Amino acid sequence: QVQLVESGGGLVQAGDSLRLSCAASGRTFSSYAVGWFRQAPGKEREFVAYISWSGGNTIYADSVKGRFTISRDNAKNTVYLQMYSLKTEDTAVYYCANHVTMGVYVPSNYRYWGQGTQVTVSS
Repeated sequence: QVQLVESGGGLVQAGDSLRLSCAASGRTFSSYAVGWFRQAPGKEREFVAYISWSGGNTIYADSVKGRFTISRDNAKNTVYLQMYSLKTEDTAVYYCANHVTMGVYVPSNYRYWGQGTQVTVSS
């Protein structure tokens, strides 16, 4: 079993930056691809970014491409989401999860989820 814990969220102004962390327990973490999702109030959970187990392949939602960067440090069992030029529409709870099967954009293709970290961007 893998346990994931997100951190790094907070209240920032539009244009600011934040770095989220997803810390994992379990020695098999480095064998998993990981995704970041977000969910705003009243909206469905949406895909943000994905990184393969090696870090060699990354995928981004169009809405964050060029502003967010996903990376990982398998020695630290941690995946990061560096967010630049934040917009008010980035406000949401951000979750990380380990990808287990099929398409990377679908939440049901991920198994273990963290509890989420709130990101609020004010104008």
